[in-house]
Amino acid sequence: MPEPKSPALPPVESFSELDLPVELAETLSSLSVTKPFPIQAATLPNALAGRDVLGRGRTGSGKTLAFGLALLARTAGRTADPKRPLALVLVPTRELAQQVTEALEPYAAALRLRMATVVGGLSIGRQVSALRTGAEVVVATPGRLSDLVGRRDVHLERVRITVLDEADQMCDMGFMPQVTEILDQVHHAGQRMLFSATLDRNVDQLVRSYLKDPVSHSVDPQAGAVTTMDHHVLHIHAADKVSAATEIAARDKRVLMFLDTKHGVDQFVKHLRAMGVRAEGLHSGKAQHQRTRTLAQFKSGELKVLVATNVAARGIHVDDLDLVVNVDPPADHKDYLHRGGRTARAGESGKVVTLVTPNQRRDMVRLMADARIRPTITQVRSGEAALSRITGAKAAPGVPLAGAAPTDAQGRPSGTELGFRGMGTRPGRPGRGKESRKTLEARQQAEARRAARVRRGI
Repeated sequence: MPEPKSPALPPVESFSELDLPVELAETLSSLSVTKPFPIQAATLPNALAGRDVLGRGRTGSGKTLAFGLALLARTAGRTADPKRPLALVLVPTRELAQQVTEALEPYAAALRLRMATVVGGLSIGRQVSALRTGAEVVVATPGRLSDLVGRRDVHLERVRITVLDEADQMCDMGFMPQVTEILDQVHHAGQRMLFSATLDRNVDQLVRSYLKDPVSHSVDPQAGAVTTMDHHVLHIHAADKVSAATEIAARDKRVLMFLDTKHGVDQFVKHLRAMGVRAEGLHSGKAQHQRTRTLAQFKSGELKVLVATNVAARGIHVDDLDLVVNVDPPADHKDYLHRGGRTARAGESGKVVTLVTPNQRRDMVRLMADARIRPTITQVRSGEAALSRITGAKAAPGVPLAGAAPTDAQGRPSGTELGFRGMGTRPGRPGRGKESRKTLEARQQAEARRAARVRRGI
């Protein structure tokens, strides 16, 4: 007969109720972090006590400090030998790895703990050097860490605290084999914390196989339809979609816009710049230094429009971002929720807008039902008051910037090279136009190469 589960410790109302090292308490105060978010209040007492933790919460709910403060507090005072870290945080993407490192660095420095970031797309030599010098805490993507384990540049048997952040995305991206291989190598008696927005079959398998008597906390439902987030579906004619998206991009405040493909992102950015809108693209085809610079400019407000593929759909935190636009509707409800999670973060308000052409409406109804969201549906056209009222859209300046795409006399994209021109016109495949067999094969080959890079953590 199985032993009964140990009771969970109750949530706290303030960080002062926690038995945190004084250095962490002082750093929290200096950074004006005074009141824990619900997921922090619920999980930190148990994580600090060494319990395995299963945390379910939408992106933007404060998960990084929920696991980070406990991980650092329980590692404080210990020193790692070369190549043998003591704590590990696994995340699905480069951007999230860098964001987690940046968020935890002040607290780690206060405790004199060394951190190393291990991801694809950056110099492997520098990462190996950091590991050889010795790092108590490693933040890594599964692909690159698996490569370094295979090269014997890092050994995991002394890792006693392991965190899986955004576990559902790691499974969705095909990282399950690397994740299980890594978990099999960390200390068998160590603490594991798993955080995920959803708990589908693959995540549940990880929980059952690797978490011991976990304390479970669910903060914010799976739907992620927080009360501070408004959802709008804008019905629009396919021929008018680019014009409407351009007017939205020309709004006064920042906006994050999602398209399906790297090519579509690049061509839409060129078009926006031709219309005088300062925009930059973010996708896996960009060099890491470009991605880092573009994100920094967007976060600071220097850049008003960020056009991205799903590479930015999770883990990217941008303060005061009040609008996310799905120029191409996402493939499923999970992608929708995580794209939308870039706004309305940490209690702020925000709006998610999806442009939907007539032949995409049925798929969008099904997607919203799966996400348990009832959006406001509006028929719009470019230049009309409804579009402006909902999104802040306005006419673009019309003065071309550097790197602009060619346009016709009406300022619309010209030339067949603009792959986004046919956005949303292919039945049953949201966000893509008709494709010839040759084009389709080329795209499928490109997607296969991208998937291979993703599995390596690039």
